[in-house]
Amino acid sequence: MSVSSHDAQKHTKDAYTHSISSTDEDDKVLQEIGYVPSFRREFSNLATISFAFSIMGLCSSIATTFNTPLLLGGPASVTWCWILGACMCFTLGSSIAEIVSAFPTCGGLYTASAQLCPPRHRARVGWLVGWLNILGQIAGLSSTEFGLANMIWAAVVVAKGGNYEVTQGKVVGLFAGLLMFHGLLNCLATRYLARLTTTFVFVNFGATALIIIVLLAMTPRSDMHPASYVFGSAGVVNQTGGWNDGIAFLFGLLSVQWTMTDYDATAHISEEVKRAAYAAPSAIFIAVIGTGLLGWLLNIVMVLCSGPLENLPGPSGSAFLEIMAMRIGNPGALFLWTFVCLTAFFVSQTALQACSRTVYAFSRDHGLPDRGYFGYVSKTTMTPLRAIWFTTLWGIVPGLLDLASPIAANAVFALTAMALDLSYIIPIFLRRLYRNHPEVNFKPGPFYMGDGLLGWSFNIICISWTLFVCVIFSLPTILPVTKENMNYAAVITVGVVILSGLWYMLGGHRHYHGPSSNIPRYEDVINGDAQQEKEKTENEEGV
Repeated sequence: MSVSSHDAQKHTKDAYTHSISSTDEDDKVLQEIGYVPSFRREFSNLATISFAFSIMGLCSSIATTFNTPLLLGGPASVTWCWILGACMCFTLGSSIAEIVSAFPTCGGLYTASAQLCPPRHRARVGWLVGWLNILGQIAGLSSTEFGLANMIWAAVVVAKGGNYEVTQGKVVGLFAGLLMFHGLLNCLATRYLARLTTTFVFVNFGATALIIIVLLAMTPRSDMHPASYVFGSAGVVNQTGGWNDGIAFLFGLLSVQWTMTDYDATAHISEEVKRAAYAAPSAIFIAVIGTGLLGWLLNIVMVLCSGPLENLPGPSGSAFLEIMAMRIGNPGALFLWTFVCLTAFFVSQTALQACSRTVYAFSRDHGLPDRGYFGYVSKTTMTPLRAIWFTTLWGIVPGLLDLASPIAANAVFALTAMALDLSYIIPIFLRRLYRNHPEVNFKPGPFYMGDGLLGWSFNIICISWTLFVCVIFSLPTILPVTKENMNYAAVITVGVVILSGLWYMLGGHRHYHGPSSNIPRYEDVINGDAQQEKEKTENEEGV
């Protein structure tokens, strides 16, 4: 027997022995789903909650998307669309938390989708949801990092008094450097990632609270806008160039939907979380509520202190930064902006970690044509290093497109929210469609809304809302439509679905059969032991 074969058989035996002797509740749940524990559970409750808040990046996500509602639908669109979208996102977040509680694996909703339909559909459903989720996460990581690069250069423009030219090369260079740095950070062992992540929530909340307090303190009462401008019809300012006021107002949803997405990121680290069936869904639930309420307050204060609308977004191109600079001066604004950028830095860090776990899970199930190469966990760090660098390098590609065609880069970035949201509602729909199917066994986790009115209403509302928002995502925000302002989100998303379907039919079905257990069968282990004994006896007789 070769050394590699012996080591592989020994590893299989050890894994099996661990699977039958483990007393850890998390590992038992994972084994029931069909997987041998591969990660160290180092994320505490606080670290998990911090991770869930960080993936949404409250103040940084609002800062990078604030221009859209303010300059398309007006101040009232900023205010009302946020709380409307946050309430609807609460139903989606709760529905996702319910599924994550039942299936706390690093595959997240990808693994759950295949488990929530009959076996004959599992491969096709898993393939579709897996690719939508991975591509949405990579595009989201890339767009967040690209937004951070622009935020840093915006600060430079403000610091230079508006006399500084930011080129595409500078933005893309900084973007690529930041992404590589995040790749290196994610190579740390899980315990270090957990400690680092624990601090994120304090910076996130602290920066948001500080901006709110300072703006209210530094803005004279006479310069604050009246309630009719912040909440009323005076704040509906249509600058879309042709859409009616109703559509222009609804474009305000783009900010909240962009901010409050990637809910299942916490699920992707659930194999690294202690008491995952409780902690992961609870973190999602708490983060959605906290982000929704605090985000609404931040938006109200920003509009209240925004000054004349015609002066925005200003030389930096960021209305959020210009409002702070106008009210507290450039030095103070840049000081606070540092924490906003730091929050965006944390978003990218958590997004890369979550996406790499999804890639790992998909490769482990042979969803990638890599023979399981990226489904490997380093024995040193106990993290999927290959999947981390796969995610990092592919995340750079959309940003590099900006050098050749900013339109193409923006088109890829636009894929994020639509692809992710569609991958979320598929398992929610399947959960209800096959609830009584004899081949589908949904075992609720600790976070469970039940099969009564509450559970059904939340599921129906979030599915309907997501489909509605996807229509808004698909509309060009400016009329008349040109190749520069065309919205390619729907085109690319549909294209991804079609291409992934063709790939599955032409070759993917040969290596991918849906999420598959990696727990070795008892017979395999016993046969392996018998083979080892036989070879040992033969060797002794030969001697």
